[in-house]
Amino acid sequence: MLQKISNAFALAFGNIRANLFHTFLSVLGIIIGVGALVSILSLIDGMEELARQQISQTTSLNGIMVQAETHRNANGVRIRKDTVPVITYQAYASMSAALSKPVVAYMRSGASGEATLATGKKVGVNVLAVTATLEPGAQIAIGTAFTKTDVEAKLPVAIANKTFLKMAGIPETEALGQMLLFRDKSIKIVAVLEGEANKSPVVYLPITLLTETELQTTPPDIIFEAEKTETVPLLKTELVNWLKVNYKNADQDFRVLTNEFRVEQVAKGFLVFRLIMGLIVGISVVVGGIGVMNVLLISVTERTAEIGVRKAMGANRRDITLLFLAESVTVSAFGSLAGLAFGIGATMIIIPIVRAVTEMPFQAAYTLNTILVILILALVVGVVFGTYPAIRASKLNPVDAIRHE
Repeated sequence: MLQKISNAFALAFGNIRANLFHTFLSVLGIIIGVGALVSILSLIDGMEELARQQISQTTSLNGIMVQAETHRNANGVRIRKDTVPVITYQAYASMSAALSKPVVAYMRSGASGEATLATGKKVGVNVLAVTATLEPGAQIAIGTAFTKTDVEAKLPVAIANKTFLKMAGIPETEALGQMLLFRDKSIKIVAVLEGEANKSPVVYLPITLLTETELQTTPPDIIFEAEKTETVPLLKTELVNWLKVNYKNADQDFRVLTNEFRVEQVAKGFLVFRLIMGLIVGISVVVGGIGVMNVLLISVTERTAEIGVRKAMGANRRDITLLFLAESVTVSAFGSLAGLAFGIGATMIIIPIVRAVTEMPFQAAYTLNTILVILILALVVGVVFGTYPAIRASKLNPVDAIRHE
């Protein structure tokens, strides 16, 4: 059987080589279709890889966030709850201590309002009530940040950013020790943040200065940064279990989120995009396959006498079918490989244009999946569109075929 298959492909190669230009024209549709498919798949793979890099750079995959669910669903409408569950500083400390793996944890609650200076001037400000650990990347330029001991002692201290100082008219060199009044709380500035990354005025306070009523208005988020990515699922499970033990309706009142879901969402989105674009571009491949079928039907007509001679010399229907199927698969494979080269060449032209327009480090990605798709496509197109001509050739009567002119 293997000998018959190898002979069939050898004859197919000989026939294609004898009619190379005719074969090239017949598979031009496949070349264009496969080339477009390769370009689309490699560009989408490159986009997905870039998206993953951007997510990794802007968010940590080791992070776990615990959020209070402030709304409930009623007939598809989101309605704010009358009472919102609150995780206090004491509960936060207990939750952190219950984890079996080391983490860096911090707690934050946002608020906004007007801060009144000692001079009587009022400045609109965004207040972030936090634990002793500031958000990642926050650096102190002047002074000393409040500590865990300060938070637990509820010391009325604050860390201001430089934008707040500018709007308040306070020189940086005179910022330390300045007093401000926020929500009836008299607070002293003990440090100034480095940089101007945040263009809005921001003041950091110990979260213990906020009452439970204030925390209900803006429930705090709790962020845990795991040391290793592989420990994130375990830590998430432990947090969920801790909430269930300590809060009656934890499933409805809290959400435990990891940044991994963003990567999963991106992957799903690109999968849908890849399937849709693949189906659209696949239409041109089908058109190319129809072209191959037409060429083979013409070949059957032109080689009717040859088929008759082969049958007269002992070739059976299976041999004739295998001969034309081998030719169909060979032609399709030739078109697919030429399309692969065409697609890679096209992406090499497209990538510099995309980089120039977007100014982003975008690259096409040629994955093993793309190569496998092309190989399978060549086989499927060859078999599907070569079956009818092959069967038609195998059914020819040898006597009538030899007489054919």
